[in-house]
Amino acid sequence: MSLALPVATHCPYCALQCAMALTPDGRGGAVVTARDFPTSRGGLCRKGWTSADLLTGPGRLTTPLARASKTGPLLPVSWDDALDLAAAGIRAAQERGGPDAVAVFGGGGLTNEKAYAVGKFARVVLRTSQVDYNGRFCMSSAAAAANRAFGVDRGLPFPLEDVGATDCILLVGSNVAETMPPFMSHLARQHDAGGRLIVVDPRRTPTAAAADLHLQPQPGTDLALANGLLHLAIAEGLVDRDYLAARTTGFDDVRAACASWWPARVERVTGVSEPDLRAAVRMLGAASSAMVLTARGAEQHSHGVDTVLAFTNLALALGLPGRPASGWGCLTGQGNGQGGREHGQKADQLPGYRSISDPAARAHVAAVWGVDPDDLPGPGRSAQELLLALGDGGGPEALLLLGSNPVVSAPNARLVAQRIASLSCLVVADLVLSETARLADVVLPTAQWAEETGTMTNLEGRVLLRRKALDPPEGVRTDLEVLAGLAERLGWPTGFPTDAEAVFDELRRASAGGRADYAGISHARLAGGEALHWPCPTVDSPGTPRLFLDRFATADGRAVLVPVDQPEPTEPVDDDYPLHLTTGRIAMQYQSGAQTRRVVALNDAAPHAFVEVHPHLAERLGVLDGERVKVSTRRGEAWLRTRVTDTVRSDTVFVPFHWGGKQRANSLTDDELDPVSRMPSFKVCAARIDRLHADAAR
Repeated sequence: MSLALPVATHCPYCALQCAMALTPDGRGGAVVTARDFPTSRGGLCRKGWTSADLLTGPGRLTTPLARASKTGPLLPVSWDDALDLAAAGIRAAQERGGPDAVAVFGGGGLTNEKAYAVGKFARVVLRTSQVDYNGRFCMSSAAAAANRAFGVDRGLPFPLEDVGATDCILLVGSNVAETMPPFMSHLARQHDAGGRLIVVDPRRTPTAAAADLHLQPQPGTDLALANGLLHLAIAEGLVDRDYLAARTTGFDDVRAACASWWPARVERVTGVSEPDLRAAVRMLGAASSAMVLTARGAEQHSHGVDTVLAFTNLALALGLPGRPASGWGCLTGQGNGQGGREHGQKADQLPGYRSISDPAARAHVAAVWGVDPDDLPGPGRSAQELLLALGDGGGPEALLLLGSNPVVSAPNARLVAQRIASLSCLVVADLVLSETARLADVVLPTAQWAEETGTMTNLEGRVLLRRKALDPPEGVRTDLEVLAGLAERLGWPTGFPTDAEAVFDELRRASAGGRADYAGISHARLAGGEALHWPCPTVDSPGTPRLFLDRFATADGRAVLVPVDQPEPTEPVDDDYPLHLTTGRIAMQYQSGAQTRRVVALNDAAPHAFVEVHPHLAERLGVLDGERVKVSTRRGEAWLRTRVTDTVRSDTVFVPFHWGGKQRANSLTDDELDPVSRMPSFKVCAARIDRLHADAAR
């Protein structure tokens, strides 16, 4: 008997897309080994090492499920019956309410091919404008800010390898030591070369503990901090006047906006001391190369776009973007958080990062799809607006959902769950019975990353080929097969290929000439080992690993500085809710936990949610470490075990968001939206902690 050969592929989790090899074990599973690769440098985190456990682990769906009635249980059915029921529910909703009576909700973990097919299916088959995805909760504020400042949105406009070569890094709102641990090898390389690291975070995370300087602001005040840093950079003569004159516009207005953010005021608003503010600016100003990197901590706010713009202003004033080992960048979260927002599953976008409101973009994409541009719908609701409009919310009454679990991951999740439960038809394609799938009328079991081929675009804009290593279990289909089966039943027997390479070739044509131009990228080139970053407009193009070397992607080639100001809190603390609540990830779980909570090694290491409480706050409340308490906000409550630690501010509590039920952090979070990106305010709201009676606290 011949031994199976390892298949080169990439991890199914975060946007680092660490390189691995999978060797089929002959029992439906596979053995993971790490591969050397520029982003992961031969490393994997615990999630990556255990990623194959889910292939054969408990809870894997291998047969479609459906309900005979709205109140009946989910029972096994055939694929034909499941697809027939799903199509019938979709058709009935549209007959009652028109095209927009049906919505589609995708995910930032879907491959480029799937993201493209989701958007095409919504616009061509359903002709609905109601399509968005969970990446709206991840990258939308950074994307909007980057488009405004630089004319294009690519998380890192330079290769990740440059991080290890820069002299100074300002890392804002990211705990990479837990969220993407192999990233730390780049920071270690930077440190070993004498580089400095400044971390901005309300918690002293493992990443902050490794920093030369930790700035610990009150949650929601990062914008004031950025304006204060720029104020000091101007006052101390650290801005690059020649760069500003040659490559930017808007500095005078930004200088005026920052004039009132003197150090004492910044300290009063943020809690960061004046000496630390000056130390941070001087580290950045003295560096021969420097980077400003932002992530969810700065972005997931009702003013997230303005906060990111404040940091792009700082980077531009220091003359960083477009210079070697320097610039501004955003650390993308989900596995395909970059590619997932480029090819059409966002409410306002068509493939190639085109605007759905642009007549030329509509004409180009419609020609590829073989439809009349006038038949394409316009922009629809953003993710949270869509979820809250479902069913009893007065919007779509049917929903097709792929690659997402909003019952756990959406803010104000209790209300979101109610809206989803009120739908006339919910169809969920997933590999496990997630909290959202349990509410479905039809559940379609789908293949995992190791069981299909497709492309992903990592945090640096590099397109990667994730290869199929083994066949899915009998009874499981790919998402492309699901969409093709539904399209056929809804009157489109052609136009939805199930082969990923065929879909990608169509995506290439649809993206050609757009901001995210993939026309020159092919599965064959990727399989041949080429490193291809978009834009890559022709088959002989080497791609573009570094943007902005000569000009920015704006009409005049100049970057734009935008004056912004710290707003009043949308939900200030008061006597009833005296604490700042912030949320985030931990090392052993991922996103809504639908997958990682089913991996025994990960769940044993992190079996439940918790609330971090500073010792002074714990003493004031009279709570002990490990005690079960009730955390409440104006939207709901969660019952959590305390974790008493001095790594969090005494006015702030932290809750990870990977669990559902009574431990659901997003029962608490605020769904106030950024006016531009429509990003919810995950990162700060007003909260309180109450002790439970003895029986409940056990």
